[in-house]
This record gives sequence, structure tokens and C-alpha cells, in this order.
Amino acid sequence: MDLLAFLAVVAILAAVVALVSAPLRSGRHDAQAGMAAEVAALEAERDAKLREIRELELDAQTGKLAAEDFAALDRALRAEATEILARLDRAQAGSGQSTS
Repeated sequence: MDLLAFLAVVAILAAVVALVSAPLRSGRHDAQAGMAAEVAALEAERDAKLREIRELELDAQTGKLAAEDFAALDRALRAEATEILARLDRAQAGSGQSTS
């Protein structure tokens, strides 16, 4: 009987530990999911900004933009792209993901 009582106590303790630690475990998972979502959003933002830069270059090559306008827009877009890349690097470092 003593062995059976011991096993019952161990089973109850294991159940209590599982129940008490469940919110802690899901919180970590939620944080990781949030970071992964942030990384995905920043990657999409990066891709969109790179498309804008390519379109601007094409507009300049086809003569749709004056050289001065192209230079100003190019500087602005590249500065935005640089900021997005910096934010992406920070987010990937925080989530443990590697650069894609």
C-alpha cells in the first residue's frame, strides 16, 4: 500500500507542476510566435521596398524621371530600406532566426 500511495502522490505532483507551468510555457511560445510574425512582416516590408527601388530605377532608365528627382527619391528609398534592414536584423537576433 505504501508504494501505491507514493505513486499516487508523485502522479498528483506531476499534474500540479504541469498545470502550474502551462501558462509559463505558452507565454514563451506566444512571444516566439510574435517575434516570428514581426520578422515575417519586416521581410515583406523589405521586399516591397526593394521592389520600389527597382521600379524607380526602371523609371529613371526609361526617362520618366529627371536625374535630380531620381537622386532624391533614390536616397529616400534607400534610407528607408536601410532602416528596415536594421530593424529586421534586430528582430532576427531577438528571435534566433538566421538571415534569409
